[in-house]
Amino acid sequence: MTGMSAVPARPDSSATGRLSRRQMNGLLVAALAGALAACGPSINGDSGSGGAAKTDLLKAPTGDPSGEIVIWDRSGDLFKVFKAAIPAFNQKYPNIKVRHEAVDIDAKLQNTLITGTDVPDGVFLDDAKVGGFSEYLWDLKDVLKPYLPDIAPQKVAVSSLGGGIYGVPYDLDPGLLFYNEKALKAAGVDVEAIETYDDLLAAARKYQEYRPGSGPIHLEQSAFLGQLQLEMFAGQLGTALAGGDGQLQLDSPAYTKILTWLDTVSKEKLGTRAEYLTPGDVGALESGDQVFYPWAIWFSYAPQQQLPKTSGDWRAMPLPAWEPGGARSGAMGGSSFVLPKAGANSGLAWLFYEFLMFDEAGYEAVWGPNDVYPQGLNTSIPSYRPAANPDKPLFKPLEALGGQDLWATATAAGLQIPAGAAIPAWWSGAVDYLGNDLQRMLDGDLTPAQVIDQAGPDIQKNLIDRS
Repeated sequence: MTGMSAVPARPDSSATGRLSRRQMNGLLVAALAGALAACGPSINGDSGSGGAAKTDLLKAPTGDPSGEIVIWDRSGDLFKVFKAAIPAFNQKYPNIKVRHEAVDIDAKLQNTLITGTDVPDGVFLDDAKVGGFSEYLWDLKDVLKPYLPDIAPQKVAVSSLGGGIYGVPYDLDPGLLFYNEKALKAAGVDVEAIETYDDLLAAARKYQEYRPGSGPIHLEQSAFLGQLQLEMFAGQLGTALAGGDGQLQLDSPAYTKILTWLDTVSKEKLGTRAEYLTPGDVGALESGDQVFYPWAIWFSYAPQQQLPKTSGDWRAMPLPAWEPGGARSGAMGGSSFVLPKAGANSGLAWLFYEFLMFDEAGYEAVWGPNDVYPQGLNTSIPSYRPAANPDKPLFKPLEALGGQDLWATATAAGLQIPAGAAIPAWWSGAVDYLGNDLQRMLDGDLTPAQVIDQAGPDIQKNLIDRS
């Protein structure tokens, strides 16, 4: 979602189940935003059912900060990574105690903010959900001001609403084209010749001639992840579901181009239709039936952990462009750190996130080699440009990618991601319409034009007009 950043950030090692819950249950963020606004507490002297005004700016603590902060993260590998960085933080701030808790944020945050009881000081949150909670979050534009010129524009945009910024940018998840080099070389396919999505179609056709019955290109079967990937493609063209004014932009030449391409892959049977890293997907990857995977950097997890047979055969390159000379990457997924206004010590929590994201000792602790990732955290890159320095890699080349320097490839791709716009509160709810209609198109039940003509009015009527 990244014009949107992407919505789930990169997955934890337990991600498959988490994403499945998202896909099954959805996240009606628009409804959530309404519930929060109706039930919000009065904060900082504001009164009324809407909670505090969006002009409330967080101020950084001064002097010798001390106290205890409660930090919520999802369980999984990132929880362990952030926990391992706490001692480095305490070297700089010895008088701030970090109470780091593994929480089912999707299940717990809404009720916590509604009741105002035991509100944490900081929360790790998918970028696509920030908009739905913004009324209850500190505006961070004042504390972020020194760093804004050096943060990837896309990451600033996704959390910017009504003149405020409501998330401390965490990861940048550039889209890349992962490919099975060994299989493609055997088929005589020259991947260096793939510069546009038309070139990718040609390469897939050639591979299929070599391996009849294969589906070379991944076609995502999850409504949620399919919509997320769609936004990655749209981001390459400098657009997203919502524009800077929050208005729907689905009915456009850009979405027509992308949907037509996906429809072509489906109709020509050039794709393998499967949900991300489910058994059917893994089987097609391991057998050589599926050799192209246009996805976020976090697909690098697959050859490291899920593809023992073909581990070492995979490589990553920039995404194809939609037109010659166009952007070769777009964001897919992403997360930020948010600071609830009802947290007792949100100012101290800002110091924690400032350290992790903008202090060299902090971002080296997060992305550099550690007990969780001995070669470094290689499923995302920092959104802070000084940390994402191509000449100073924070993680090492990946054996699962044949020793490729993924850091260099990903940081170069990250520089090509267009800025985009804020992710609207209704984005996740749109999966019930656009995400599902996209799947119906891949089923052969809808045309690209029908997806736009049907999903657009449904989103406008059921989500935007009601928000």
